[in-house]
Amino acid sequence: MSDPFYITTAISYPNGRPHIGHGYEAIAADAIARFHRLAGRDVFFMTGTDEHGLKMAQTARDRGITPAELASEMSSLFRAMDERLEVSFDRFIRTTEPDHHRASQAIWQAMVDRGDIYLGRYEGWYSVRDEAFYDEKELVDGEGGERLSPQGTPVEWTVEESWFFRLSAYQEPLLQLYREQPNFIRPEARRNEVMRFVEGGLSDLSVSRTSFDWGVKVPGSENHVMYVWVDALTNYLTGIGYPDNTDTYTKFWPADLHIIGKDIVRFHAVYWPAFLMSAALPLPKQVFGHGFLLHRGEKMSKSVGNVVDPLELADAFGVDPLRYFLLRDVTFGQDGSYSAQAIVTRVNADLSNSFGNLAQRTLSLIAKNCDGVLPSGGRGEAADEELLDFVRGTVRDEVPALFRDLALAQGIESWLRAVFACNQYIDAQAPWALRKTDPERMLAVLETLYQAIADLAVSITPIIPSSAAKLLDQMGIPPGERDLAALADPGRYSRLTASGFTLQAPTPLFPRLEAPAE
Repeated sequence: MSDPFYITTAISYPNGRPHIGHGYEAIAADAIARFHRLAGRDVFFMTGTDEHGLKMAQTARDRGITPAELASEMSSLFRAMDERLEVSFDRFIRTTEPDHHRASQAIWQAMVDRGDIYLGRYEGWYSVRDEAFYDEKELVDGEGGERLSPQGTPVEWTVEESWFFRLSAYQEPLLQLYREQPNFIRPEARRNEVMRFVEGGLSDLSVSRTSFDWGVKVPGSENHVMYVWVDALTNYLTGIGYPDNTDTYTKFWPADLHIIGKDIVRFHAVYWPAFLMSAALPLPKQVFGHGFLLHRGEKMSKSVGNVVDPLELADAFGVDPLRYFLLRDVTFGQDGSYSAQAIVTRVNADLSNSFGNLAQRTLSLIAKNCDGVLPSGGRGEAADEELLDFVRGTVRDEVPALFRDLALAQGIESWLRAVFACNQYIDAQAPWALRKTDPERMLAVLETLYQAIADLAVSITPIIPSSAAKLLDQMGIPPGERDLAALADPGRYSRLTASGFTLQAPTPLFPRLEAPAE
């Protein structure tokens, strides 16, 4: 396999349990990673946890445990979430791992060698919750007159010795990057926000702390730990073998895609490329800031009490139905809303009534009327090729183009139009009636539907991997013929009929969901 593709999520901050927002980002990144594997690319997909910083130290202190104990406990919950949601990561990184400390110190030293790190004294506003420093001009007034960050989080005046990064020196190089590579930041609204911020002027960035010691030690200055964002962002290098220039690093860096929440775009689109420029390392190709997942139109908040555990949703509705809903109903890059009723309505309409029912009807007819032998040699008509041409155009061209462009919801809508076309075809042809009136025509109709359903199942695999695999197993499609290349292979069906495969009575893939009691 060739043509490498490196994709990451933002690593999650585990000072609390994972919520559905974390699950949404992981699912979206996983769908993209699976699509590129389907397209024949050699994918490396990384996620993990960002375990240092003041918030972790404070949370551990409040619970009467060490930061290391808190990090291990919470990181295991995030990994369990990913595994439950079938997130196919190649590495789950933890920033407390020794190789990450070494990588962070290596990029720090590279910035020192460039002359971009100097010792000074920091006096300014700091948000513990955001792990971010803010200029006075960025602050807003709260309802009680208190000063808040642009995110609405409390800030406190901080005074301490600090190492600084010469961020101000990278204002013009960053603006040149944004102009020359307009797709470096997506969607466009995020790019515009970042450009306005950088055009407003950049101050040098405090990149170390002395008021706590839970973090990566600054080389040669052991009483300082690195500002958590220097440490956290470096994970994207650590996970593929920096600074040893391993084969994995050489193959996969620079990253093709960082998937992150819109609230941390500044760190990834301003600080991160500036650090990399300073360290003379190649820049990632794209940073994509997705929107927030809202619960019934409201942003999730612990104080409001509407934070939802993704595992509870997976248990209530099933993993694939949950994945399908989030990727179908939330336009990637924009805010989206969900509720139990919305999940039930969408999944029942699209998966149970449309695709699941189509597959169940077709495979049941083959099992019953053809003794499970795959139909062939029937009497074809123009409608058969018209349907197959439409389905093939959808799964070979239209859906892949949309998925490559990260238009996940639009890609699923395109796929669903092909499902609807198949349902219109089966209703019009009525193969259950043709068994008595025109059995040769019935064979051609069932053969057409079988091929269309197999193509549709392969195409939707990145979105609902487990369900698609079960359907393809029932249909006898070999594991090696479940990618985009196989969809373009005209001999696939004839090989399967020649193999002697016999279809068994199918089992329903998508039982209808019932909304849980409120």
